[in-house]
Amino acid sequence: MQRIIYKITVLIIITTLWNCGNKEKKSEENEAPSTMIDDRIQISQEQFEQSKMELDVLKVRTFPSTVNTTGMIDVPPENRAMVSATMGGYIRKTPLLIGDQVRKGQLLVTIENPEFVTMQQQYMEVYGQLSYLKAEYDRQQTMVSEHISSQKNFLKAESDYKTAVAKYNGLRKQLTMINISPELVEKGTINSIAAIYAPISGSITKVHVSKGTFVSPSTPIMEIINNDHIHLELSVFEKDIMKVKKGQDVAFRIPEASSETFEAEVHLVGTSIDKNRTIKVHAHLENEDSNFLTGMFVEAAIITDSSKQKSLPTNAISVVEEQAYVLILDEKKDNSYYFKQIAVITNGNYEDMTALKNTSTFKPEAQFLVKGAFSLIGE
Repeated sequence: MQRIIYKITVLIIITTLWNCGNKEKKSEENEAPSTMIDDRIQISQEQFEQSKMELDVLKVRTFPSTVNTTGMIDVPPENRAMVSATMGGYIRKTPLLIGDQVRKGQLLVTIENPEFVTMQQQYMEVYGQLSYLKAEYDRQQTMVSEHISSQKNFLKAESDYKTAVAKYNGLRKQLTMINISPELVEKGTINSIAAIYAPISGSITKVHVSKGTFVSPSTPIMEIINNDHIHLELSVFEKDIMKVKKGQDVAFRIPEASSETFEAEVHLVGTSIDKNRTIKVHAHLENEDSNFLTGMFVEAAIITDSSKQKSLPTNAISVVEEQAYVLILDEKKDNSYYFKQIAVITNGNYEDMTALKNTSTFKPEAQFLVKGAFSLIGE
């Protein structure tokens, strides 16, 4: 009885080991995607279909010659406004924050200064004298014409009147510049506070003051930018500038925000070289409705020329130790594909396609593995 139990136990152990060996063998067969036959790579039909591999021929595509550059999203000078005070004073009201949208003529801040009161007082005094001085001037003019009064009296009346008119017009202009209504002052309304209004419509990008801050005419209060018309401001190196012309297409992207490629067109080429040996190139966007922001960094390629070249999808090419390779179908036999690994020289990429040099050695009907080649060459 014990001998029977012993034999059964040994038989179970042998069966288990045999099954494990078969599983390992099958696993190794499944893991091996290809087999090297002489200098070729063999792929079975089943492996080809399971890995969703694809074959294709060389295709002629248009490849652009480009000048690569960098730059930023910007706006024209008339779409950017730095707000400051015409006369100094203390900030009394700042109702807006960075990011707020404003329309042209909207109140931005108010400023208080005792000098505003003095200016209005002087304006009222001159305004009150004008009627009398004008009447005296007219009277003296009449009397001189009738030889009743002396020329000296007439000239003094004329001088007083014209001096008052000049002072009146000057003060009136100053009040208008600080947005105080001369008409209200003429009615007796004097205000120590002046308002500053938005010179353009747009959004507030910078605020340099807070309530109670004293500002002078040279102090920037805030910045407003209108993004209705944005453009690219690119920096092209001196060695490439002769290739860049007005009207050329520009492909650009914003690497920090999106992988999408956008289009623009060269509008102006600068005529002077900066200290860093670059020239400014101004390009207009094809679509300004995207959510671009002023100051965004861009990477751009200015398309200066184009040529037709034979190419393959970029995924069909693998680089090993700085050498590019492709797999060309050498033979299909008995439900197996036989590929040769061929070294090639690339000549630029564009839209997921790579141009190849010296393609004359390939037959027109030659088929290449365009999907799945990377894993095979990597082996």
